[in-house]
Amino acid sequence: MGRDDLGDSVNSGSANAERAVANLWKATPEEQAATFRHQDQIWPHRVIRRSGPVRPLPPHGRPLADPAYRVGEAMVGLDDFMARRRTAGFLVLKNGEIALERYGLGSGPQTRWASFSTAKSMTATLVGAAQHGGLIGDLDEVCDPYLPQMRGSAYAGVTLRNLLRMASGVAWDEGENTDGTDVRRLGRALASRRPGAVLELLRSLPRAAPQGTVFNYSTGDSILLGAVVAAAVGRPLADYFGETVWGPAGMEADGLWQLDAEEGLELGGTGVSARLRDVGRFGLLVLEDGVAFGGRRVLPAGWRDLAGQPDCAATGFGQLMTDSPAGYGYHWWALPGAPFAEGLHAGAFLALGAFGQRIYLSPAEQVVVVIQSAWRQAGDREAEAETVALLRTLIRALRP
Repeated sequence: MGRDDLGDSVNSGSANAERAVANLWKATPEEQAATFRHQDQIWPHRVIRRSGPVRPLPPHGRPLADPAYRVGEAMVGLDDFMARRRTAGFLVLKNGEIALERYGLGSGPQTRWASFSTAKSMTATLVGAAQHGGLIGDLDEVCDPYLPQMRGSAYAGVTLRNLLRMASGVAWDEGENTDGTDVRRLGRALASRRPGAVLELLRSLPRAAPQGTVFNYSTGDSILLGAVVAAAVGRPLADYFGETVWGPAGMEADGLWQLDAEEGLELGGTGVSARLRDVGRFGLLVLEDGVAFGGRRVLPAGWRDLAGQPDCAATGFGQLMTDSPAGYGYHWWALPGAPFAEGLHAGAFLALGAFGQRIYLSPAEQVVVVIQSAWRQAGDREAEAETVALLRTLIRALRP
């Protein structure tokens, strides 16, 4: 979301001793951690309710003490990574067991941390849940019957599948470091606190390409996808998330989801705040193909492999951006096999969020990694490359 137009009102009456700054994009490094921990002080939100038994995360039989990996000519460890990359939480699950859990920047097991764009993958998962529940039919259905206000816009006729692929063909400028023209407009719409302002913005967007032909990373597509799910299920996204995912996955605490206005619409592209372990439990739900803790299936069989890998030329490996081997699934970034990273990430996919948020899933290795961070800038190519190197080291160390 845009840096300069997010408004200045901070929710009053909070009992928290530390305070979030009104504009998270302008937070100094000293202000970032408090701001990322307390998004509820800034934005209206809805609670994602936990329910039922908590899924235990027992210790792994062979825990990772301090994995060392190479950066250039030097060997460095996790403590160094966390200090330099300003890591608030680092969780590694192997076969559903905790192989590593560390905290920094004043965070701990009870901290709720901002998701940024990793929430996009949660929104996409709710599409699968709604399809499994019979509330959404085929993914090749178009979106405008669910949202009549989008008829006559560039989104009219766009399928759910192409929204999931971020290949809607609707123009959107995310911009370098998430500060593009349309992201600024989104920030102004949110700052207005006016119900319907965000969907009005999406309705105004022009068409740039035929749907399904071009990948274009778009928070707008994710927001519209969330609005479709809310309309299809007939209740707020946070409520449905709690019912179909949060509760069945065995979360230990409530989460929060940012709204576009008081009592408004959850933002499908961002805005979930949750504990580190609960994000790990979400990762396990997806890794285990939608069979939740306790045996209840909440996603269609095969959803993990459908959502986690490219399924068309526009989203294929190496086609998304210059110098990147990645592909794109359904709101998940997909990693290729060999020779990339010696093939250790083959079949893996991940959710990425600004300032270093990561949810990494490897079905082949039965590994989930969650990283919560406060990088000094929204995007950092060097930090991204180092994170991939560290993940490679972790996977090797966890192999029998």
